Amino acid sequence: MEGPAALIGGFIPLLVSGVEVAPGGFTPLPAWITPLTATLIHGGYAHLLLNMVMFVYCGRMVERGLGTKGLIILYGVGAYVSAGGQWLQAPHALVPMVGASGAISAVIAAYALLFSEQKVRAIGPIPAGAVRVVWLAAAWIGVQLLIGLAGLGGGPQIAIAAHIAGFLAGLALTRPLLLWRYRGA
Repeated sequence: MEGPAALIGGFIPLLVSGVEVAPGGFTPLPAWITPLTATLIHGGYAHLLLNMVMFVYCGRMVERGLGTKGLIILYGVGAYVSAGGQWLQAPHALVPMVGASGAISAVIAAYALLFSEQKVRAIGPIPAGAVRVVWLAAAWIGVQLLIGLAGLGGGPQIAIAAHIAGFLAGLALTRPLLLWRYRGA
């Protein structure tokens, strides 16, 4: 599933850095579109299946809260922010980033904010809503770091920075998108 498609449509951080290198003799798509095209290319059927299960499970509920346009905006911004996070972590990488995990991380963050039932208390002057966001971000970053540690034994490369950046984008966008959807209510 990956192969040449990853070299053509995957997000390659080095190409964003202005270096014009065609890896493997393939001509990649323009760098500005690859954060979106990379979400359509996966590193195998298991990768695709996991992303689809998470997107269907969380995405259908998030769509109920934010609406279809809100979900599309969240997914698109999540794709670009996750690519930006991966670029910040390794700006000279030639390995293409593929998969929808970063964009879906934004959707998972929205799901966690919208449908969490755990009560959170304010900490001093910090309101409960901000405490919830900090706890969710800390938990997601912790999970991603554990996944990264587990993959040190030669497993598949996982774009941890993309997952974290996408999740943070979802945390930042959920409330504005919710307010935007119900602005006339």
